[in-house]
Amino acid sequence: MPYLTEATEIKALIDKFTRSSILWLDTEVADYYTKKPRLSLIQVLDDPEDLTGDKTYIFDVLNQPELGAYFITQIMQNTDIEKVFHNASYDLRFLGKEQAKNVTCTLQMAKKIPYYILPLPNYQLKTLVTELCDINLDKSEQGSNWGRRPLTAKQLQYVKMDTVYVAQIHSRLQDLMTRCYPPIETEDLEALAVRYQQIEHQWKQITSQMEHIQERVKKAMQVQNIPETSFFKLSVSDRTTIKTNFTELAQVARNLGLKLEFPITLTQKIQKELGSAIEELNVEIETTPVARLTTKKTLDDEDDLHF
Repeated sequence: MPYLTEATEIKALIDKFTRSSILWLDTEVADYYTKKPRLSLIQVLDDPEDLTGDKTYIFDVLNQPELGAYFITQIMQNTDIEKVFHNASYDLRFLGKEQAKNVTCTLQMAKKIPYYILPLPNYQLKTLVTELCDINLDKSEQGSNWGRRPLTAKQLQYVKMDTVYVAQIHSRLQDLMTRCYPPIETEDLEALAVRYQQIEHQWKQITSQMEHIQERVKKAMQVQNIPETSFFKLSVSDRTTIKTNFTELAQVARNLGLKLEFPITLTQKIQKELGSAIEELNVEIETTPVARLTTKKTLDDEDDLHF
């Protein structure tokens, strides 16, 4: 775990990392809850096989903002280097923002995996590490003072491991993504159809039951005048819709000198009433391909479907 504070050493390593194809990164920020948060540490790992954190490089840039800027230009803006973070939007606030290129976020990767494959209460790093790596992650140092120097041994231990965990969950999420999204060209449509119909049958039963329970709860809370329970919260509001005759609207607009110069959608009904007169209008036609999936068979039609 090289912990580096000297500018020359840090710049030399940044230059070395420009030759990497992928880096696993994390940051720590001082004074985060103030109006002027400061980038404190940049953690860099280039070896995903490291499970100890001994190969994590920790750049102390707290009072050296020029090093953070150098890291942004050499690493973050480099399109040839894939940068992997967890919850990247947070780190990018201090590492280049929209200037950062080729960034992968394990938080977003996890969200793309269907819930039935990765059933998690949330997508925090601690949760993913526990579920995917079977490690009970200690995040007690997360909120510690990253503006104080010297850093404690516990702080350094904490920061050196976060990139290790990011690399590990990144690898496992990639495996899950491959499982969830195999090459489209080789998808087994028959197998998918069988599985779909099995799930559809179960889904209809569960959906029906949930809708029934929700309706009973809603009515009971209204009648019993209970706005909130330990599990449910009832919100009651009036939905107001204002409608008017289009001809009257046009007349009022003319009287007021208003220019209602915005497009309206011509529904099928309006098009039918306009008939050939539609050709007198200056219209914009947008064509959007729509794919609709319907099923042709049910479980009752197939004797060879089994749960």
